Amino acid sequence: MSHADEHQGTRRDFLYYATAGAGAVAAGAAVWPLVNQMNPSADVLALASIRVDVSGVAPGSQLTVLWQGKPVFIRARTEAEIAEAREVDPASLPDPLARNENLGGEAVATDENRALDEEGIWLVQMGVCTHLGCVPLGEQGDFGGWFCPCHGSHYDTSGRIRKGPAPANLPVPVAEFVDETTIKLG
Repeated sequence: MSHADEHQGTRRDFLYYATAGAGAVAAGAAVWPLVNQMNPSADVLALASIRVDVSGVAPGSQLTVLWQGKPVFIRARTEAEIAEAREVDPASLPDPLARNENLGGEAVATDENRALDEEGIWLVQMGVCTHLGCVPLGEQGDFGGWFCPCHGSHYDTSGRIRKGPAPANLPVPVAEFVDETTIKLG
């Protein structure tokens, strides 16, 4: 093999590697926008956590806020609503799990496991029916909690499914009091 043939071989190898490298860079540049568009948008990231002033929410009323594009019900319950919810045996419910993110996921669906505070006054839950994603109406239905008129799901005063096609209780998002009148979601 002559010196010229060795030179052609290494030059050819260089051209193969350079072409492969340029092709890889071009493929990466073409694929990156497709992958990047799957990331959450800036407005969703901005709502990763929000603070809600609940100083104006009187017992027996509710505030609905939008968090991560979904409604969240924040309810200040009355003593009667709390007592009614605590009388229910979780084993008798269609869904005996609390689905409370504050407890690390699933727990027994007692009212104490669903309420935000120890007294049980504050109930924070996602305002999306677990059947097909409709928004239930508050203080309605057979159990005085929420009622989804789309398909007839009835939730009690603790947000637990009691009757209808919904398969699960209203989920409880990550929430905490940062002071006496402010709840942080997320």
